[in-house]
Amino acid sequence: MSAYRRWGVVEEPRGDFNPRHYIAQRAKGPLELDGRLDKEFWEHAPWSEDFVDIEGDVRPKPAKRTRVKMLWDDEYLYIGAYLEEDQIWATLTERDSVIFYDNDFEVFIDPDGDTHHYYEFEMNALNTVWDLLLPKPYRDGGPPINGWDISGLKTAVHIDGELNNPNADNKGWSLEIAMPWKILRECAPEGRPPKVGDIWRINFSRVEWQVKVENSKYVKVINPETGRPYSEDNWVWSPQGIINMHYPEMWGFLVFADGPYEFTLSKDELVKWELRRLYYRQRAYYTANGRFTSDFSLLKGDDEWTIDPKIEVTTSLFQASVLSEDGTYTWNIREDGLIWREEVK
Repeated sequence: MSAYRRWGVVEEPRGDFNPRHYIAQRAKGPLELDGRLDKEFWEHAPWSEDFVDIEGDVRPKPAKRTRVKMLWDDEYLYIGAYLEEDQIWATLTERDSVIFYDNDFEVFIDPDGDTHHYYEFEMNALNTVWDLLLPKPYRDGGPPINGWDISGLKTAVHIDGELNNPNADNKGWSLEIAMPWKILRECAPEGRPPKVGDIWRINFSRVEWQVKVENSKYVKVINPETGRPYSEDNWVWSPQGIINMHYPEMWGFLVFADGPYEFTLSKDELVKWELRRLYYRQRAYYTANGRFTSDFSLLKGDDEWTIDPKIEVTTSLFQASVLSEDGTYTWNIREDGLIWREEVK
């Protein structure tokens, strides 16, 4: 990395750190995808909580309900979703189009929880998909790899109404996704599929545009002040606390189970979150002062902290480390947001 790299501010999410979690059980048989969720395959998969605004409780609840289900087996991660909708429309038919220009459903997966090397997937009601790999979040200088594809991906859509027909009695649309581990394991711990008890980070987003009917077609509502469509709504499973899905540290926890499981937010996750807050403050300090600081007192603000990190800095780099309780490893974070565990030698 160039010593002359200039690091920008990374806005801190608002609200408490309390991501949602979902306990996915093993599937009891194969899935025949048709987009419908009212079949035996999904019966023992509980619904998630209803989606909320991307910023969380500071914004009104979404006007239309969205929920997801998940299961897994040795070959696939299975995702099912139902999107309540009285205006079912889609226009994009070419794979890897910018799908969120339509109303869409999106999946974000960070298998190892380090906020780097994660997956983004989007699909619309025409069953057109866009899949990409991100080496780093955009805030940390990571360009997306748009040519990356989920080989072996299976998807299906069911329309409860009629697509692109404003006169239809529309109720919503549902979808099914089967993502193969042979691709998802690329960024997973140890490069392998999950085992019972493993936990990945995941989130889901629904993009909803304001539309009206003109000449029997749906068209986006234009903001007269800008001459462009009004900004889309972003409804998510686990709130981000900021209008930005590319904060993997805010995504929910996906637990891979095969029977009863009680989820508790681990102390490690809380330590990682405090290191993440330090990273936000360091980036702001750099913008204000042209350098990072090794003085933690200059980053604390009025917040309470449980960590006492060791901070090392150069002109344009930093690394903060926290020793584990038993002294056998450290949690570390650096200027580009990568977080990792390291055994003490």
